Amino acid sequence: MVTPGFLAFHPDPKKPDQALPQNACDSHCHVFGPGAVFPYAPGSTYVPVDAPKETLFQRHRHLGISRAVIVQASCHGTDNAAMLDALRTAGSAYRGIVVVADDVDENELTGMHACGVRGVRFNFVKRLGGGKPLAVYRTILARIKPLGWHIVVYFDAEDLEELANFLREVEVPVVVDHMGRVPVEQGTDSKPYRLLQKLLIDDDKFWVKISCPERLSRAGPPYADVDPVARGFLESVPERVLWGTDWPHPNMKSHMPDDGALVDRIMTICDTETLRQQVLVDNPTRLYWAD
Repeated sequence: MVTPGFLAFHPDPKKPDQALPQNACDSHCHVFGPGAVFPYAPGSTYVPVDAPKETLFQRHRHLGISRAVIVQASCHGTDNAAMLDALRTAGSAYRGIVVVADDVDENELTGMHACGVRGVRFNFVKRLGGGKPLAVYRTILARIKPLGWHIVVYFDAEDLEELANFLREVEVPVVVDHMGRVPVEQGTDSKPYRLLQKLLIDDDKFWVKISCPERLSRAGPPYADVDPVARGFLESVPERVLWGTDWPHPNMKSHMPDDGALVDRIMTICDTETLRQQVLVDNPTRLYWAD
């Protein structure tokens, strides 16, 4: 049964107003189930609406997206079967980010790499069941480092100060999800924004996704109140900024975004051909397709 109050993904997104550049990449999306084939984790804090690979691929074709990074979400726990199945179907144009336990073995990781996995997600969001002892994450880091993988970290803005020292010690690239969920209503003056910006500027292992305006906005569609924060990160480290749709937008309750409008938003934020090429094509290529 789907968790009550959570919305299904938009049934008919608009065509973007402008075409994305060739080889544009959606660097953050998910597949959910279908639950009858790929069951959801018994301990998940939510059960989503099924969002299978076929629908994801159709959405990408509709939006003009030719490459993507599928990120394992907490509803499937450490069972990455649905995501790996999608990677096998999609081929080399898609990459993956897994969630693993600290007892994952070398053979499992090598098999995932062959499927297109290039990183592990660490979820620190407490309401989603995240936040394990740091020793668990250090064990996983030691196991993925030989593969040349990176980590993707998801946290609430108020927890960044506590996590910052751990993130500084990490010896692989660190990709911060969804602008670190900084409070956009405070613009670029908030403490979490300043701390995240400092991490990005001080150490070139840090990357940031200027994604999920629908979660961060206080004004609602078209989410223009998020632009100053996104542009602040772009101005600081344009070579280490990524973008993603977050399709199918898990845990949304107030409204469900139109993915075509989200493409319009990033094309407005990245208002030159140079920025669009960098954020949507060159940066993900360097991080996910270097080999």
